[in-house]
Amino acid sequence: MSEALPVLLLLGILGAGYLKMGLVLAVLRHALGGILPLGAVALLSLLLSAVVTAPLAERAQRAMAARGDPEARLQAGLEPLRNFLRQHAPARERATALEVARRVRPPEERGAVGEEDLSVLAPAFALAELKRACQIGFLLLLPFLVLDLLVAALLQGLGLPGLPAAAVSLPFKLLLLVLSDGWRLLAQGLLLGYA
Repeated sequence: MSEALPVLLLLGILGAGYLKMGLVLAVLRHALGGILPLGAVALLSLLLSAVVTAPLAERAQRAMAARGDPEARLQAGLEPLRNFLRQHAPARERATALEVARRVRPPEERGAVGEEDLSVLAPAFALAELKRACQIGFLLLLPFLVLDLLVAALLQGLGLPGLPAAAVSLPFKLLLLVLSDGWRLLAQGLLLGYA
């Protein structure tokens, strides 16, 4: 059991950034007409979340190494994860998650749920990540939507309404992404969001 604790903790920590990064990259994949393979989106999301959470995993590993019995090691290893989740989950989401976690329990057990429980912090963090991912996705989609509209208007003006605007605008979308150094900017923005 004690040998599996670091692995389980690492898997929990890696999931921390994966949700937002996966959703943002899926939106970008959609904006580009689905040309990116799903596997590439998943792999890039996993790699970016590993970069973000590597320091967290190291802190958890150091905290666990200082303890003797497995239960104390697990609790010590979970503390950096709790701090990370608390830091990146706004108070509003934490309050909502706490209220829901208490309401789904029987009345006599509601007092046992605290603000620092992972059953409160993890959903609050996930809600905050989804909100941030949708905000980033909206900003990502706007320039690509403008390109689609411009190409559609141009095709309509040329008398070619049967030609799919998405197919014609794809090279321009890729050009925009490359010329603006979009991949680097997106990865940098996603990673620095946890700094």
